[in-house]
Amino acid sequence: MTFDRLWSDLAPVGRDASTGGYRRFAWSRADAELREWFAGQALARGLDLVTDRAGNQWAWWGDPDAHGPGVVIGSHLDSVPDGGAFDGPLGVVSALLALDALRASGTRPARPVAVVNFGDEEGARFGVACAGSRLLTGALPPDRALGLRDGDGTSMAEAMAAGGFDCTRAGRDDETLGRIACFVELHVEQGRGLAGLGRPVAVGTGIWPHGRWRMEFAGEANHAGTTRLADRRDPMLGYAAAVLRARELAGKHGILATCGKVAVEPNGVNAIPSRVRGWLDARGADAGAVRALVAELSDGCEITEESWTPATSFDTGLSGRCAAVLGGAPRLASGAGHDAGVLAQAGIATAMLFVRNPTGVSHSPAEHADRDDCLRGVDALTAVVTDLAGGRPG
Repeated sequence: MTFDRLWSDLAPVGRDASTGGYRRFAWSRADAELREWFAGQALARGLDLVTDRAGNQWAWWGDPDAHGPGVVIGSHLDSVPDGGAFDGPLGVVSALLALDALRASGTRPARPVAVVNFGDEEGARFGVACAGSRLLTGALPPDRALGLRDGDGTSMAEAMAAGGFDCTRAGRDDETLGRIACFVELHVEQGRGLAGLGRPVAVGTGIWPHGRWRMEFAGEANHAGTTRLADRRDPMLGYAAAVLRARELAGKHGILATCGKVAVEPNGVNAIPSRVRGWLDARGADAGAVRALVAELSDGCEITEESWTPATSFDTGLSGRCAAVLGGAPRLASGAGHDAGVLAQAGIATAMLFVRNPTGVSHSPAEHADRDDCLRGVDALTAVVTDLAGGRPG
């Protein structure tokens, strides 16, 4: 199947017609369609489809239990609110096409190869990024995962059950982890590191440390038209001050800080809020600087850590091998989190390939990668898999 056909089949799922962005949230109707799409692609290729104890999907070419562990490629299909088309899906589509290319060339891998679709990578619904891979590796305990709630109060356990998944088996999956010899995740670049290098594909070196924190501000609900300014206990003022302070501290410490989500109660135009919850995303090359920002910000509000991912270095041997196969591809560090980082933290040999993003825009409907670069990314992934899986003529 061609890149254009796969891309067009996937394009309508979860797309908001008014914005052009995607709303592919974990364990939603759109997510169910994506899982069905992935299962259909596995069936069409005669691959063995397995769902692990965290709800991630694995499509195996070959038997990893008899002849493994194997080489795993893939990414995720979910999105942030009004996200772009490429973040995640490009890696899954490219992985499927890499398998097609191997078969078309008559190559038969000496070891099993799998394409994975990790669930809930973005954490858009339940607030924890890479929830599928974290649950798989045990970095996210099942009781905490299942107790997470979305903005409507639905728990992850309830959402999983509604999606037909037996959440009583949710948790670390050593059987699945034992099947993985190495993981290579192809992803659209979320920045402009490749734009000036004249190369369409880079090899990742690692991921910055990053975390998410919830900020709480309590006040008193009251009437907007009758309550004097002097009598108000308005928590929105505290939140606004925290947003400005986070930006100031980010500049001071040389890192990045974003306040992109807020929940207001009772959320009425003519009502002073009783409570405001805001979320902080902070990341940078220096973990100490990120922690310092949060510590200074916590002087003015109540802050609860929801997730933390330490700095991640990808396997140097595997990354070097990928770069050599690709003729000395450039190396890039990532400020964005990925499932590859979670697997690397769990001790699995992991590498990443990045496909050039001409504008650097991501997590937006304007996210883009040129078709020719996408195809060269498929070629690069095919070459890497052929080398890692010990491809030989069929």
